[in-house]
Amino acid sequence: MNHLIAPSLLAANFLNLQQDIGTVNQSEADLFHVDVMDGHFVPNITFGFFIIEQIKSIARKPLDVHLMISNPDKYLEDFKNAGADWLSVHYETCPHLHRSIDRIKQLGMKAGVVLNPHNNVELLRDILPDTDFVLLMSVNPGYGGQHFIDSTYERIRKLHQMKEETNPDLLIEVDGGVDTHNAAKLVGSGVNVLVAGSTVFRSDNPLQTISELKHLSPAN
Repeated sequence: MNHLIAPSLLAANFLNLQQDIGTVNQSEADLFHVDVMDGHFVPNITFGFFIIEQIKSIARKPLDVHLMISNPDKYLEDFKNAGADWLSVHYETCPHLHRSIDRIKQLGMKAGVVLNPHNNVELLRDILPDTDFVLLMSVNPGYGGQHFIDSTYERIRKLHQMKEETNPDLLIEVDGGVDTHNAAKLVGSGVNVLVAGSTVFRSDNPLQTISELKHLSPAN
């Protein structure tokens, strides 16, 4: 399959969010990436249910909601009701991860697991057959605009090999420091979904930037 593009609304202009959502609606992007932070699991606070509901009311592409929160199991149904189409939870926050993934699927959403940069992808081997996608953080979660961690490429290659062994339909998503300079190498390493925030919303022409990311040729 061709890779997907998910502009991250964390980097959007919150004083004119409707306009930025409209730009993504008109673009070749495939998803909206929505980062939910609670100020506890990560040192920042972002979207709540009400904001996600407002985004959903005008978004014409699915919402890929990434939960950077403690105790996400308490809120899975609430995020479904707010408009999440894809929902991912951090490995680090779910003591009963199979149960969490199963519940997300029962609610009718694509279920994803997120792994922080310091954790070995082998931790996910047993959950991969039950998971729709894995989101690898290529920065430490909490803030946008950080520099990409180069060891991510090797983590992607390892995860891609595990995918081939356990769940060929699994999607590999990468979030953090993705730009027009490293995107081709990421796709060439096995990434299926590119999350791009600052690269899109701080560019002079977001529509063109999204198109460049969408139509790049994979590189080794």
